[in-house]
Amino acid sequence: MQARPPHEPASPRRPRCDDPVRLASPSGRWVIAAVVLGSAAPFVEGTAVNVALPAIGASFDLGITGIQWMVNSYLLTLGALILLGGALGDRHGYRWAFLSGLAGFGVASLLCTLAPTVELLLVARVVQGAAGALLVPASLAVVNSVFVEGDRPAAVGMWAGWSAVATAFGPFLGGWLVDAGSWRLVFASVVPLVAVAVPIALRHLPEARVPQPRRLDVAGSVLVTLGLGGVVYALVEGPRAGFTSPEVAGLGLVGVVLLGVFAWEQRRNPEPLLPPALFASRQFAGANLVTLLCYAALGGALFFLMLQLQNVMGYRAVVAGAALVPLNVAMVVLSPMAGRVTQRIGPTLPTTVGPLVSAGGFVLLAGVRPGVGYVTGVLPGVVVFGVGLAILVAPLTAAVLAAVPAGQAGIGSGVNNAVARLAGLLAGAALPWAAGLGGIGELSGPAFAAGYRRAMGICAVLCLAGAVVAAATIRRAAPVRPHVHPAVTHGCSEVQADTEMPVAGGRR
Repeated sequence: MQARPPHEPASPRRPRCDDPVRLASPSGRWVIAAVVLGSAAPFVEGTAVNVALPAIGASFDLGITGIQWMVNSYLLTLGALILLGGALGDRHGYRWAFLSGLAGFGVASLLCTLAPTVELLLVARVVQGAAGALLVPASLAVVNSVFVEGDRPAAVGMWAGWSAVATAFGPFLGGWLVDAGSWRLVFASVVPLVAVAVPIALRHLPEARVPQPRRLDVAGSVLVTLGLGGVVYALVEGPRAGFTSPEVAGLGLVGVVLLGVFAWEQRRNPEPLLPPALFASRQFAGANLVTLLCYAALGGALFFLMLQLQNVMGYRAVVAGAALVPLNVAMVVLSPMAGRVTQRIGPTLPTTVGPLVSAGGFVLLAGVRPGVGYVTGVLPGVVVFGVGLAILVAPLTAAVLAAVPAGQAGIGSGVNNAVARLAGLLAGAALPWAAGLGGIGELSGPAFAAGYRRAMGICAVLCLAGAVVAAATIRRAAPVRPHVHPAVTHGCSEVQADTEMPVAGGRR
């Protein structure tokens, strides 16, 4: 081998996938910095945009339908493509997936900031969702693969903790930026995070890939995305244009057919995007149904609460954002306690009680109306809802993991993650129509106030149904592992580490 000439400087060597990193080393600290900064972008913006929705609606003179599309255009690609995003990371390397998703999210956020029309803003939101579907699973995969085995639990816990802080801080930041300047600053706020994270990741992030990546199910991803798009279009536009109009009925029917073809394709595919065999487990199917019901209630309730607080109650955006801080504080403080309780008694009682408590929070929030103070009218509902969610999340994760065969914890958790995000999508599409608000233009009059109360009642019923399903189907738990607390706009983001904590009655 030819020696390097003495005058030629040595180029910096990026760590390879077979060079495990110690958390306490300078390399480990740089890896954590890159991943925390990068993953903070979708977590911060996901919660902040929810607070900015009324301002976006006012800027473009949008009714409820336009506001729905602001949320659903992002959730559609995020939820439908997140399993494909994880598979792409497995195949091409987690470093590549992280950097590609991060750069794509940053560019899309910049496009959102500069969008001169609502149409261009919606297109940029679609791109954001697709980039997030690549970034979110890759961020954890990097942490969970590049560190030495003994340091992985602490590294995942550090990543999860900072992600929870970013999620909790998002609503307040979003409200402050809207009041300080414009809703456009909410999208612009993540660009500096991306600009700092990308060069750190390029220099310090090791490569890591799985030994035997799964084959990419591109056909399944296309079918489920187009199918959900057709169904969501019909649910959102139907109340305004009429469900029998050729465009609405036609696209809705096409969406249903494509989802049927997707289900057929998954059964025939040897490596499907969504393995049907997993749903043969009663507990796995039940836990995911609980996720669908409860996270639909979560997404729908917070969508309407932000509109009610700002458009009806007259809260400034920063105050409305701060109103949600107790919810996230309850999640950060109480979720670890719920995990420890689940280790002792199993998941059945927590996954039943959590939705019941959340339903009580929605009943209290239905009373939010002009003339009611924050401490007596808003805070109790937010706190009760947050406590119920904190009781639910960790046990639900443990129940999902217990229901999948050994070696399939990753795909089982990924499916549950996707279900949680799709729950927000379906709630954003169907709940306004179910509450009698589909297609209305005014977001502050008596009609909206009455629809808000109906929406909160529907969310309470969804959680009650979730409690019934949990009591009937969830019986055992796997080890509870560190997780990211769910963002208030797009569902949960459970993540797993390699270190187990024994659970009473649980098995792998």
